[in-house]
Amino acid sequence: MYKTIKRYKDIMQEAILNEALSRLNIYALISRVLMNEVDEELLKLIEEDKNILAFFPNFQKWERRQSMERKDLIEKYLNVDFTNLFLLHLVPYESFYMREDQMMETGGENPVQQLYNEFDFRVELDTARVMAGDHIGVELEFMFKLCEAEYKALQDGALDVAKQIADIEYDFLKEHLVEWAPMFLLNVKSEAGTPFYFDAADLALEFILSDFESLTQRKKEEF
Repeated sequence: MYKTIKRYKDIMQEAILNEALSRLNIYALISRVLMNEVDEELLKLIEEDKNILAFFPNFQKWERRQSMERKDLIEKYLNVDFTNLFLLHLVPYESFYMREDQMMETGGENPVQQLYNEFDFRVELDTARVMAGDHIGVELEFMFKLCEAEYKALQDGALDVAKQIADIEYDFLKEHLVEWAPMFLLNVKSEAGTPFYFDAADLALEFILSDFESLTQRKKEEF
């Protein structure tokens, strides 16, 4: 009986770790894709990993992907689409969606930046090539960092620490990403000129909402 119970606990622990690892990997992926243009290394990773490629069903079937070299595909289509979506036509910043005047808050008064400072999360704006810390890619990277910390806590058996981090994740999604990212991502899907960015926006939208729902359910089960 003892061995059976221990085996069950081991299986449950492994499942929890696998879920935590999956979450941080998806946040890392969507953060990277929505922050900067893709390069050949990233595109190769997506195309050669069947699990990742499954997140991009329309891109997977795209005739141009199958007939063009990666370098040409990136230069002629993907980077052009990224520029149109994230630099020219749409505004990927929370403050634009949340402020009544639709002005971007690029200074230290940005509430997201204040939160980052609280958790010692540093945003290298020049390196990331963004104007403010409330860019969708940066907010998703913050979620990745939180999920990574939660995963390490779970590995160490520090369940109380993992729970505290999960609570921070829930609050950040509730107060920030869930409040504005769905509107932005729906706009990306509507304006996307390539299947790649349509799929990327669809993945980010579905994952943010499903992850928030999962964290909400976990909080309910605690009471």
